[in-house]
Amino acid sequence: MDVEQIAFTIIAHAGEAKSLAFEALSKAKQGCFNKADDLIEQSQKEVNLAHKGQMDLLVAEANGEKTDISVLLIHSQDHLMTSITEINLIKEMIEMRKEKYEGE
Repeated sequence: MDVEQIAFTIIAHAGEAKSLAFEALSKAKQGCFNKADDLIEQSQKEVNLAHKGQMDLLVAEANGEKTDISVLLIHSQDHLMTSITEINLIKEMIEMRKEKYEGE
């Protein structure tokens, strides 16, 4: 298993997920809620791909394969968890904008 490649994959997909989520928030601010929903769905697919990399590492370790811990691997995990948190907050912000928009 190439841990460095998995770390880069996690970083790339988590970063793309976060970018898509912020784009979704921008669309929601413009009142384009269908586009925002589509972007959030794409964002979630990217997060799932990043999470798969993390799960591959966890399964390998559970099967007795030790992983060398590197700053790159730590960074990838930090990047993934931060992205997940931001995406969850952005989803809530979009829902709040929808509620406000519907109330007008």
